[in-house]
Amino acid sequence: MAPPSALHALGGRALAALLRDGAVSAREVMTHTLARIDQRNPALNAIVARLDPDACLALADEADRQRAAGSPLGPLHGVPWAFKEWEPVAGLAWTRGSPIFRGHVATEDSLMAARVRAAGVLPIGKTNISEFTMGSQSYNPIYGTTRNPWDVSRTAGGSSGGAAAAVAAGLLPMADGSDLGGSLRNPASFTGIVALRPSLGLVPMAPVTVPQVELLAKGPMARSVADVAFLLSVMAGADARDITTWPSDPQQFLAPLARRLDGVRIAWCPDLGGLPVEPAVRAVLSRCRDVFVALGCVVEEAAPDLADADDIFLTLRAWLSARALGPWLTTHRGQMKPEAVWQVELGLRLTADEVARALEAHARLLLRMTAFEQRYAFTVCAVSQVAPFPADVTWPRAVDGVPMHSYIDWMRSCSRISVTHRPALSVPAGHTDDGLPVGLQIVGRFRDDWGVLTLGAAFEAATASHRRPFPWE
Repeated sequence: MAPPSALHALGGRALAALLRDGAVSAREVMTHTLARIDQRNPALNAIVARLDPDACLALADEADRQRAAGSPLGPLHGVPWAFKEWEPVAGLAWTRGSPIFRGHVATEDSLMAARVRAAGVLPIGKTNISEFTMGSQSYNPIYGTTRNPWDVSRTAGGSSGGAAAAVAAGLLPMADGSDLGGSLRNPASFTGIVALRPSLGLVPMAPVTVPQVELLAKGPMARSVADVAFLLSVMAGADARDITTWPSDPQQFLAPLARRLDGVRIAWCPDLGGLPVEPAVRAVLSRCRDVFVALGCVVEEAAPDLADADDIFLTLRAWLSARALGPWLTTHRGQMKPEAVWQVELGLRLTADEVARALEAHARLLLRMTAFEQRYAFTVCAVSQVAPFPADVTWPRAVDGVPMHSYIDWMRSCSRISVTHRPALSVPAGHTDDGLPVGLQIVGRFRDDWGVLTLGAAFEAATASHRRPFPWE
């Protein structure tokens, strides 16, 4: 068992086991967690809208009483938790990072939050996000900017940037997040942790306004692939309130991740078929190809045909944004950031024919992806085309000299994969020469989340000796 002074260094599965076994009390863990947050969070601004310390300790004491009474314990019993600020959680702030909702408190849990709460977590606050989760840079006028534990002058990414920074800095053992265009994967890459964007429908979502045209996925973040799988076992599983879900066995994700990879065919395409990628990122990724070869994989230079992916993503995202935020643009335009105004106005100008053409193009892209997967079990590429950029920059205006024309353009290595509906894992690949983390994206076949996790675990094990320690101290 880790000494009390090192509880923050434990993985989520290990910490949860100690709590369930009574080797450490929930009060001990909560006390250590609050002290750790007091020590590190002021520089990071990762956890926001915190409960009063006495209220947090009261939650821990109740968890200890439940265990002492022999009550049934969930897999995350007694684990301190901060939910993503975008997630409605009864009794906690729910501003969406917008002054429009300043002071708003959720009255009920989302489906995902209810599952994690039922597993026994102790909610102590929220993790910071980008306004309306737009953009992979977590800043907003309510809570300010989240900074990267590896270099506080840099961004932690977004929109799950607060969650990623909190996990990377040892403020939380694991966290929940969501991902439309890269909001789980980019911050994981920027902070040197692991995150899975699951297959659409593996983790059910409710409430959802337009489930038939959904690109958003909710999923787990942690410091190891095994902990990501552990948290996925809590989040996953069909629910009738989400028509995109399908029958699955969440307990599968508790099984050992080790597997033989001899002959497994991988499409190696760091730039996903020609996207601009910063030289510093390319240099880190170039060293990863031989790792897969050493694992026994057959690695070939190939990229899926994702023609029209950018237009599909932009059209559907704009249309969904207009449906969700259009009324607020009319009444609160001055309180919305420019990128949100641009996105909603773009969606409001779309015609029914333009949306229909995007949906038809999407159907063709999905068929091409299925054909590509007949030869390749996995596609491996960059998570982010850039290294963590300065925290006072809203979004990169150029990537390797190529101009970016919107806040979405620089995230295409993630947003193009979102359009495929495939599972995608961000796993640490190494560091740039100036010490900034870089992630590798492993994309699996349709609904092969288990396969993505097993390949990610093998890569993680093969490269662990080359990683720098996490920025805990």
